[in-house]
Amino acid sequence: MAVPQSRRIWDVARTVLTAANGTTGVGLLLAVASGAKVKRGRNGVFIAEGYPRKIPPTTCFTVGSVILTRRSADWLLHVDRSELFEHESRHAGQYAVLGPLFWPAYWLACGYSYARTRSFATRNAFERHAGLAAGGYPVEATRASAAIASTSPPGESPSSR
Repeated sequence: MAVPQSRRIWDVARTVLTAANGTTGVGLLLAVASGAKVKRGRNGVFIAEGYPRKIPPTTCFTVGSVILTRRSADWLLHVDRSELFEHESRHAGQYAVLGPLFWPAYWLACGYSYARTRSFATRNAFERHAGLAAGGYPVEATRASAAIASTSPPGESPSSR
């Protein structure tokens, strides 16, 4: 399947922007310092395979245009994980737009989400934009909607009131 011209333009722009704002450099430095092996992915994204650190406790995470994974690049690029690759690529796009401001903005979004749902991702705008399900995150109710649901009579949902 051919990649649309607009997608190719965005991939190049994202790669240039994350290189220019330094976030890809940070991602590559983190990969090399941790002992991960850097390979070219697709669409201008690098994959650092074999990331050995325990933090963060996820299979994949992105810094600039570098996806760091505990698994292999082939594992991430497999057709069965195309949604996960796209999820992480969307994070690279977020780095392209925000540069280093992504870090404090992301952590604020994590805090907000955790305060609302006891999940760092469920109400995190960055994770929602990247696709919660594609990133392997469950879509959960907020604490407020869970409290309303728990006071509803049996068989009645809060939305049916």
